[in-house]
Amino acid sequence: MFIQALIAGIAVGSVYALIALGMVLIYKASSVINFSQGALVMIGAYITYAVVTGIPAPLWITIPIAIVLSALLGVVIERLIFRYMTGVDLIAVIMVTLGISFLLEGSTTAIWGTLNYSFPKILPEMSFSLGGIHISEVYIWSFIFSMVILVMFTLFFKYSKIGLRMRAVADNQKASISLGIHPGKMISLSWAISCVVATIGGVMLANIKLLNLGLSGIGILVFPVVILGGLDSIIGAVLGGFIIGILGSLSAVYAGGLMGGAVDQVVSFVILLIILLVKPYGLFGTKETLRL
Repeated sequence: MFIQALIAGIAVGSVYALIALGMVLIYKASSVINFSQGALVMIGAYITYAVVTGIPAPLWITIPIAIVLSALLGVVIERLIFRYMTGVDLIAVIMVTLGISFLLEGSTTAIWGTLNYSFPKILPEMSFSLGGIHISEVYIWSFIFSMVILVMFTLFFKYSKIGLRMRAVADNQKASISLGIHPGKMISLSWAISCVVATIGGVMLANIKLLNLGLSGIGILVFPVVILGGLDSIIGAVLGGFIIGILGSLSAVYAGGLMGGAVDQVVSFVILLIILLVKPYGLFGTKETLRL
């Protein structure tokens, strides 16, 4: 039972890490705490579902189309809304992200309704057993895809010219302008990438569970991951995802019978409160020093 719960926690934690990566990217680029990330996960999964089921074409064509559409959604959100919110109070920006979340959820309800959908089978069949313990193919592929994407983005930010420009904008926008970098384009790209990783995370979750409006709730569950790792740390997002995923899975197995349902969510926010009290900037977050 322990090993089974551990495997499930690692798989779900890898998806958490992927979604948290999107939140970290937006915060690093524009200092926006994006509470609409869960809604982006949901709408990305629905867009992929619509493209895969609506276009009579192979997956190697439909999946890239869905990813491009998700990236365009991120660019539109940044260009039409956040481009004009420079210098606005933090609470106003947070309320706007919540408004975007409600807008996306309402639009999804109007288009697809409130029914549950079984996501089309897009993952190759795989059966794996270890010591008599059967490991679901969905968990295996979710972990593999999440890790591959996280490694790709790590290499992208470390070695590519665009990735280095995005890091420069995230570190110091004024200095990046003096070097000929256009911060607006880099911030738009950050939103596009955030929507792409949210879409991929949504597709993974829809394969593990079902496709429904409840996917948007993942944004709140991922928030402790971001706080645990640090709002501006990509490594922290990955490590925090695994920690929250594993602890949530183990607590659901061993404490679920005593405390009832959703105990994994309770554990996540207990960890969030402890981190805020003990280490407010997270495990790898940048500590800010204010001088009076």
